[in-house]
Amino acid sequence: MSTVGRRLAASLAALAGVAALVAAAPDAPGGSGAPGGSGAPGAPGAPGGSGGSGAEVLRRDTRAVHRAGAVGVAAVVDTPSGTATAGAGKADLRTGAPMRADAHYRAGSTVKTFVATVALQLVGEGRLALDDTVDRWLPGLVSGHGNDGRHITVRQLLQHTSGLRGYTSIPELFPAGYSARGYYENRFRHYTAGELVAAAVGRPPNSEPGAAYRYSNTNYVVTGMIIERVTGRPWRTEVRDRIVRPLGLSGTTLPGDHPYLPAPYAHGYHTYAEDGRRVDTTVFNATAADASGDLVTTPHDVNRFFSALLTGRLLRPAELAEMRRTVPMPDQPGRGAGLGLETTPLSCGGFYWHHGGNALGYSSENGVTDDGRRAVTVSTNSFDESDTARQERTDKAVKALIDDVLCRRAG
Repeated sequence: MSTVGRRLAASLAALAGVAALVAAAPDAPGGSGAPGGSGAPGAPGAPGGSGGSGAEVLRRDTRAVHRAGAVGVAAVVDTPSGTATAGAGKADLRTGAPMRADAHYRAGSTVKTFVATVALQLVGEGRLALDDTVDRWLPGLVSGHGNDGRHITVRQLLQHTSGLRGYTSIPELFPAGYSARGYYENRFRHYTAGELVAAAVGRPPNSEPGAAYRYSNTNYVVTGMIIERVTGRPWRTEVRDRIVRPLGLSGTTLPGDHPYLPAPYAHGYHTYAEDGRRVDTTVFNATAADASGDLVTTPHDVNRFFSALLTGRLLRPAELAEMRRTVPMPDQPGRGAGLGLETTPLSCGGFYWHHGGNALGYSSENGVTDDGRRAVTVSTNSFDESDTARQERTDKAVKALIDDVLCRRAG
């Protein structure tokens, strides 16, 4: 499988933490404005940071992400004391427009947490049960080639323990993820949820249901279909009416067939391994992602959503507790997967909750403290499949940024 196939099949881990954050006065909308940012120069230091205020550290580390390889990067930190933002690099290589902290971007798998929240709200309403099988709601959908929806539960879908194969690993179904030609020929292509699931179950499963954690976008496409069967309305409508509108997430949409982003937005740039050519992949029909990754948003909206979720504004205590029950993630020491949430240790102690995401040309990571009072989101508008070392440096710099900022002690 190509690098992008793996990345789109598994959300990037976001980094945040439970340490105190330096309260910083908000920047002007859009962050620093000038390409490269306005913070003091220097690469991220060890967790705990070097000198400077929280805002200075955020700007400095944002510039480091840009230098590591990201075309553009935006970072937003929200706490009870206020908001700190920073931007570096370019949102548009053609015009040279700088990256803005309020720029819309494709957040990919971060939508899984929204979808899981809706499913758990239905559980709380007594309309759905975590132990319901797929066949209880969608009889016959998951069958053949060793796949059996009679033995896969809603909990296993939400926690990626169903064993279902990820459909993004199938190049003939998802050519846009594998080559520039595939992108140009398929960027306006409409997919149905049934088409995505059929391709996945046309191949043997990765494991028996419940046997092991294995990230698969197919799990959430099926979950979206169950939500529609339970409610009689599309999953996008349920997410909009239950989460986006009540929380006032004015920068968040679930665009479906609409392939364009609202202004202001960051162009997405994907470099394919095929020929090392950087392609502007901003325009894209996200029905290819469906309930596993169709989300356009802003960093501040992501922070607001995760803070609301972890402070109990969206789920009752019983359902939030179910969401936070984790299973180990193989080969990732200390990390765990809940129901639409992931947890990762922080270098300065404690842990954080998150669900990052990727789309063609975009990569984002987010995190929220256990009490939901501090949240951070970092978005970048490029992904380099041809130079994995460069992409790894960028990912590492993003992780260092969030760890550095959230591990600082006030003072």
